[in-house]
Amino acid sequence: METGRESGKRLGPTWLAGAIAAGPATMASLLSAGAGYGYALLWVVILSALLGALGQYLAARLALFTERGIVSTVESHLGAGWAWVLVIDVVLAAGLAQLVIMKTVADVSSVLTGVDARVWGVLWALVLAIGLAGGGYRIAEVGAKLLVSLVVVLFVATAIVVPIDPGAAAGGLVPRIPAGLSGALVAAGVLGGAVHVTLLVMQSYTMRARGWTRADGALARFDIGSSMLLAFGGYSLAIFLVAASVLHTPGIDAATITAIGAGQALEPAVGTAATWLFLLGLLGAAVSTLGGNTVVPPYALADKLGWGQSVADPRYRALVVCVALASALGAFLEGSFFSLLVLVLAFGLVGTPFAIVVILLLLNDSGVVEEPLSLPANLGGLVLLGVALVTAGTFVREQAAAIADPLSAFVVVFAAGIGLATALLLVRFVRTAQRSTAVEA
Repeated sequence: METGRESGKRLGPTWLAGAIAAGPATMASLLSAGAGYGYALLWVVILSALLGALGQYLAARLALFTERGIVSTVESHLGAGWAWVLVIDVVLAAGLAQLVIMKTVADVSSVLTGVDARVWGVLWALVLAIGLAGGGYRIAEVGAKLLVSLVVVLFVATAIVVPIDPGAAAGGLVPRIPAGLSGALVAAGVLGGAVHVTLLVMQSYTMRARGWTRADGALARFDIGSSMLLAFGGYSLAIFLVAASVLHTPGIDAATITAIGAGQALEPAVGTAATWLFLLGLLGAAVSTLGGNTVVPPYALADKLGWGQSVADPRYRALVVCVALASALGAFLEGSFFSLLVLVLAFGLVGTPFAIVVILLLLNDSGVVEEPLSLPANLGGLVLLGVALVTAGTFVREQAAAIADPLSAFVVVFAAGIGLATALLLVRFVRTAQRSTAVEA
């Protein structure tokens, strides 16, 4: 029987997902939500942690029962075409995030040192390629545990110092999305920080990397609770409450929040050093997320192509190096990284319902898992799917109503394609769940 210390050493798969979730994009979304709308989106912040944990539980359950990567599982039971749709979904979401997160790392490094951001982009890409190709998964996981914990402590300490308005906060528990493109974008960004296709897909590969099986079910649940509910949930709540209490003023536009302005949120706790500490924390979160996000496309592609999913396979290692080096292009992107970070999460949320339906469909197929999902778990999964669909749909509708650039047009086109695929699989899921219920009866 394992001791508590031994169990603690084995924790990690969902902590890596939590580190990716608690990255700079989530931080930017939470700060924009609090600064732009006060406590109005508190319900989204709380819901994101709850639904994020539920999503990781469903993905973990599938991984424990199949002991395979999710892409190969989809190919075996749904077909190669659906497996490619999932791979494309993951690569687009993670790829766009990779570029914007690298821009964040490079820009913040430039502010802190005065060295050109493009130079930092190339340097960080080299560090990323060498580190991940040489050390693999464990490097990302250990860094994730440390950085997520440090960032959580910093913002929780600030939340204790600043005054919170209980009445206004209670009003933020009423579900509503502020009108306009910015409101839909920020709400989708907050939810997308925890409910994201890359996190759901990553769960099966990180659990395989640790060698977890069905016997580790209890440990997996504790891992999810400690990382997504406690660490990520506390992190999200603290950042949002600090922003709503310190940064929100009448007439402020959520789209105009900058990293320097957001750093002022820490002034009640740390004084004049607030901006520098915030930038260092933002850099730490970005570097941690960058490491974890880099391996997401290689995991999915290697699984689809039948390659090994560790650096022991030179083909997988080459994929990791390619993604890491390509990240340098992010440093050359134009615009403010702070607003781009929010858009990245909202875009990822658009592709998330497809992954949720895939997981629910497989978990209800007795040919995939020996114990199909229970009715309460299915209902929870449908709630997760419904919230993701409504939030992503609101964001896409606002984008479609105000297409002003190629990126907005791409979001709408991608949403149409992945939406059709999701609808087709949803019909298949309903039929499978009905058959499963009939068998139990």
